[in-house]
Amino acid sequence: MSFDQNALDSLRIERSPEPVRSGNGGVYKWFIAAVLILAAVAAAYALLRDNAIEVETVTATASSGGGGGGAVLNASGYVVARRQATVSAKVTGKVNEVLIEEGMEVKQGQLLARLDDTTTQPLHELAERQLDAAQKNLQEVEVRLAEAERNLKRSQQLRADKLVSEQALDTAQSEVGALNARLEALRSEVKVSQSNVRVRTQELDDLLVRAPFDGVVVSKDAQPGEMVSPISAGGGFTRTGIATVVDMDSREIEVDVNEAFINRVKAAQKTEAVLDAYPDWTIPSHVINIVPTADRQKATVRVRIGFDELDPRILPDMGVKVSFLDGRAGDTPAATTSRPAVRVPAEAVIKEGDTTFVWRLNGKSVERVAVRTGGERSGQIEVLSGINAGDVLVGKPVDGLAEGAPIKTKAE
Repeated sequence: MSFDQNALDSLRIERSPEPVRSGNGGVYKWFIAAVLILAAVAAAYALLRDNAIEVETVTATASSGGGGGGAVLNASGYVVARRQATVSAKVTGKVNEVLIEEGMEVKQGQLLARLDDTTTQPLHELAERQLDAAQKNLQEVEVRLAEAERNLKRSQQLRADKLVSEQALDTAQSEVGALNARLEALRSEVKVSQSNVRVRTQELDDLLVRAPFDGVVVSKDAQPGEMVSPISAGGGFTRTGIATVVDMDSREIEVDVNEAFINRVKAAQKTEAVLDAYPDWTIPSHVINIVPTADRQKATVRVRIGFDELDPRILPDMGVKVSFLDGRAGDTPAATTSRPAVRVPAEAVIKEGDTTFVWRLNGKSVERVAVRTGGERSGQIEVLSGINAGDVLVGKPVDGLAEGAPIKTKAE
C-alpha cells in the first residue's frame, strides 16, 4: 500500500522556536553588574590602601607650666642644695658606733655616731675627783677661818681689858690673814678644777657626732672600727667624714648663662625647669638672683633658680634644663594667658615662609591647619591658636602629604 508523501507533509505540525524569557535574563545581567562593581571597589580600596602614606602621630597636650610667655633663653644646670655638710668628728679617734643609714631623716643635734672614749673617760673622772678634793679643802679652810675669826674677836676684847699681851693679838690677826689667803688660793684652785672638768666634758662631747641641721643622710662614709679625723691624715687610711647631710628644703637650681645673653635674665623672672630624669614634667620656677661675678674662662654668669614648689622627685645633682620666660616678673598665669597653652613637638610644626602650619588627622586623611606659635623650650613649641589639646597630629611630616591625602599610622 502506497502513501502520498504530500498528504503526509500536510498533516505535520510546524513548531516555532521557544522565545527566551526576558525576566530571568534581567536578573542575570544585574548580578553580573554587581559583581563587577564590587570587584572594582575592592580593587580601588586595595589600590588606595597601598597608596596610603604611613606617618607617626603625636597628640597636642596642654602645658602644665601655666603660661607666662615664650622662652627667651634656654640653659642647662644642676639641682643643688644650699645647705649640705659632710659631718665629721672634731677630734681624731676610732669609730665605736654609727647610728645612721643612707636616706634617713635626721633632726638638728641628733646623735649620728660615737667615737671611742677609752682614754677620755678616765681623764674626765680624774678631773671630777680633783674638783671634789679642791672643794673639800676649801670647806676645811672655811671652817678654820671661821674659828680664827672668833679667836681674833676674843683676843681683841681681852686686849681691850688688858688681859692678854699685844703679841697674842698679833698672832690671832696673822692666823686670820693666813687663812683668808689660803681660802682665796683654794677658791682659785676650785675654779681651775671646774674648768678642767668642763674641758674633759667637752672632750667627751667631741666624741659624739651630731647632725648640724635638719636634713637627710645621703652618704654614710665611715664604719665602726675605722679612724676618723677632721683633717686628712694617716696616708689615706683615716676617714675625714662620718656622713653627708643635705637640707632638702634648700634645693634649688644653678645654671651658667653665657654672658652675652645675661641681659635677658632678671631677678624674680618666671622660668620652667625640666629634669633630665623626667622629660615630660615641666616644673614652675623663678630666678632667685644673678651671682654678681663672671667666670673669665667660660665667659658665663651663674644664676640661682628656685622651685615654686618642692617635690620629693627632685634630687640634688640631677641634671636640669631651664627655660627663661619672657613674661614680666611677678605675672600670674591669668595675667599672661587667657587659655591653657598647647604644646606639640617642634618636628610637627612646619614653617614655609611666613606660614606656619601642622598636619592634623581627620579620620583616615590629613588636613592642613594654620597655627600661631609662641616660644620653644625643651623640644616643645607652644601653639597659641589653630589647634586644641587632644588633637592628633602628624609627628614627623613626610613627602607626599597633601590636603585630604590618605594616611595610615605605623601602628596599623
